[in-house]
Amino acid sequence: MYRDQNAGRCHAIKTGDSSFERVEEFKYLGKSLTNQNSVQEKIKSRLKSGNACDHSVQNLLSSSLLSKNLRIKIYRAIILPVVLYGCETWSLTLRVAHRLRVFENGVLRRIFGPRRSEVTGERRKLHNEELNDLYSSPNNVWVIKSRRIGWAGPGAN
Repeated sequence: MYRDQNAGRCHAIKTGDSSFERVEEFKYLGKSLTNQNSVQEKIKSRLKSGNACDHSVQNLLSSSLLSKNLRIKIYRAIILPVVLYGCETWSLTLRVAHRLRVFENGVLRRIFGPRRSEVTGERRKLHNEELNDLYSSPNNVWVIKSRRIGWAGPGAN
């Protein structure tokens, strides 16, 4: 093991003929692991992957040729599993729940599209309450909580 004399931190570990560099962050089995083991980084990585997935099916979610029910099924089958992978292990703080809801609301706004204002007739984006009324499925925060309860066993529900 080599040490920096100034900081006293390990820079490499040597075992036999192999040497391993010390890093602050790396990806293992699709998850970003940090030396701080922060759940924020894991969620940031999941949302980044979810945004990439959302971008890849953007034309489908915005298409008026597909029914809203089919677009919701695309979201639930393609995007949501990418975002919620490994969510059972996350500590669900208010900040995390808010970030997940913001992501989901953005996707749902694309699916449901803008509405015409009854007063001015101009197009406007949907408010969160309207999205909750239109999207009958449980939101992603509720899904995470129910999955965590599922890990407790069949008698926990």
